Amino acid sequence: MTVLLYIVAGIYFTALFYVTIYCMMQFHLLYHYKKHHSAIKIHPESRVSLDGNYPFVTIQLPIFNEMYVVERLVDNIIKFDYPKDRYEIHILDDSTDETVAIAKSKVDEYAAQGFNIKHITRTNRQGYKAGALKEGMQYAKGEFIAIFDADFLPNADFLKRTLPYFYNPNTGVVQTRWDHINQDYSLLTRLQAFQLNVHFTVEQQGRESGNYLLQFNGTAGVWRRKTIDDAGGWEADTLTEDLDLSYRAQLKGWNIIFLEDCTSPAELPAEMNGLKSQQFRWMKGGAETAKKMLPAIWGSDLKFTQKIHASTHLLASSVFLSVFLMGVFSVPLLFIINPLAFNLNILAVFMIGLVSIVMVYYVANVQGAWKDQSTGKMIVKFLLLFPVFLALSMGLSFHNSIAVLQGYWGKKSPFVRTPKFNIQGITDSIKTRKYFNGKISKVTIFEGLLAVYFLIALIAGFQVENNAFMILHLLLTAGYGTIFVLSVKHLVSKS
Repeated sequence: MTVLLYIVAGIYFTALFYVTIYCMMQFHLLYHYKKHHSAIKIHPESRVSLDGNYPFVTIQLPIFNEMYVVERLVDNIIKFDYPKDRYEIHILDDSTDETVAIAKSKVDEYAAQGFNIKHITRTNRQGYKAGALKEGMQYAKGEFIAIFDADFLPNADFLKRTLPYFYNPNTGVVQTRWDHINQDYSLLTRLQAFQLNVHFTVEQQGRESGNYLLQFNGTAGVWRRKTIDDAGGWEADTLTEDLDLSYRAQLKGWNIIFLEDCTSPAELPAEMNGLKSQQFRWMKGGAETAKKMLPAIWGSDLKFTQKIHASTHLLASSVFLSVFLMGVFSVPLLFIINPLAFNLNILAVFMIGLVSIVMVYYVANVQGAWKDQSTGKMIVKFLLLFPVFLALSMGLSFHNSIAVLQGYWGKKSPFVRTPKFNIQGITDSIKTRKYFNGKISKVTIFEGLLAVYFLIALIAGFQVENNAFMILHLLLTAGYGTIFVLSVKHLVSKS
């Protein structure tokens, strides 16, 4: 029996240790991020002007069943401040619904106005987005390839701001920062923006500043066509074809430039099940890419620190598995700490992880994304959002852990799209929109049971007079409960 108790404790502390190391690695990226900004490092290419020398660009718009946003997308791309004889627009349309007719109508409208725009369809979805991009390359004439997902609304000067960075012959990709057109729509969208702001400030800029490997984010960026070809082209063996190709390109010696001050607005998922489908794709794809690329990373000539940060990056989705295990095994640990004579003071060591991640999120949001607001308002906003964000992240850990395990096991699954509904303001609604299957999944049911599990643990902690896990169990109860309620609510209200 004692051995079993030590196994439970071992699993909990191993998971907690992994989460702590992950948080400390994030803090190390914060160090490089702050170092970058204190040094005011400027790419020499940022001072370069195209001066009438406009390279030919292919703009690829991969879409699948985007009837609510495809018109908005095409109308926005047409507004680019770039000579229209120096770029072509390819709508890579795998749709099976009204989107096909809507997209074709837009193509006909702008083709009649002299724009070089084509509607390219496929008879199957082989390879999903990666397959569409790969097949689209045979039609592309551009020296550079700009890619935008259906929910993006890049600014008119996008090409003029990104293309000068390719004057450096080693630059293979230029990635811009995602902005959020509907972040104030709901608490759910605010929390998504809260998290994404970290990736598009501290993580991306920190990796570039530290000379570590970073990534193209699948959209709102430009590729040198030669880079795509040299790296082996788009491959569909992972659900994150963008991360996969990014690493293959960098291992070939190409650089990725991240432009923190060049934003590309996009629509965030406005309901829970859309968010979960997006998270599943990102987490599973991250695990698949880690499995695929880690041997190449460690067999390369990269510096040791680059390999460490690349590994942390590729294994980032695994932190959800650790959070899930830490939560589940904290409950039996609640009752066995005293029999095993554990000194609870050891838990204070792991506070360094919490402090690290608080600082990362504070800098990314208060000093980064929100810097145009008053200091007092930003601090209050941060103090209110951060604990809610922690709870939501913990609540997603079971769902995301399944995705991670499937990725490592090699279980194949389709590319499940994240539906967008042209939600730009608080008056917009998704109640009558389509693209919902109306079925409550087994995962959602289990999330409800986990909420009950941690509520019981919270009550039990008071009864046994052990408050060591009170905050953890409170966050887990709130997180799983919120995920369950919103998942059911958003399904029921659309059925």
